[in-house]
This record gives sequence, C-alpha cells and structure tokens, in this order.
Amino acid sequence: MAMTVIVVESVPPRLRGRLAVWMLEIRAGVYVGDLSSRTREMVWFTVREGIADGNGVMAWQSRTEQGYSFETLGVNRRVPVDFDGMALVSFLPLEEKETECKDGA
Repeated sequence: MAMTVIVVESVPPRLRGRLAVWMLEIRAGVYVGDLSSRTREMVWFTVREGIADGNGVMAWQSRTEQGYSFETLGVNRRVPVDFDGMALVSFLPLEEKETECKDGA
C-alpha cells in the first residue's frame, strides 16, 4: 500500500462520486488514499474512462530517486517532462486570450 493523491478538474459529478468510494475527498477535486498498486491502477482506469473534457493528475509513493511518480490526463498547461530520469513539470505558454486579459487589453 502506498499514499496516492488524485486531483481532478472539470470532470463529471459521477466520476467524483466514484473516486469518493475509494478515497477521501479532502478538498474539491482532491482525493487522498492508501491504495495497493492494483487498486491504484483500477482507480486510474476509472478516471481515464470518465474524465470527459476535464483533466487530472495522480501522484503516488514509489521507489524512485524522487520518492514518487505521477501521471496526467487531459489538457492542462502543466506537462510532465523526463529530464535524465527525473520527472519534472514544464509549463505551456498562455493562450493569446489569457495573455491579453492579464495585460489589461
């Protein structure tokens, strides 16, 4: 068993309800649980099947140099990148509309 965290955004209520069966929702869309690898894979499959137009990330304790691993689903500005065997997160540039709004235009 290993600590697992799943964060979802803009997903159907049905998926959020299914996640709450296996994990504790500590904030809106943030689920925490102590899951076996088999259960974790089954839960992530459920997220993959039910995510619709939303996005999500799952992080879990693992025997890597970092001490954890993670996977993402859906469209998000944050994109996982492998950097010499270390998992990092890269940010995609803002869309033009978002940039205009922040500049006051």
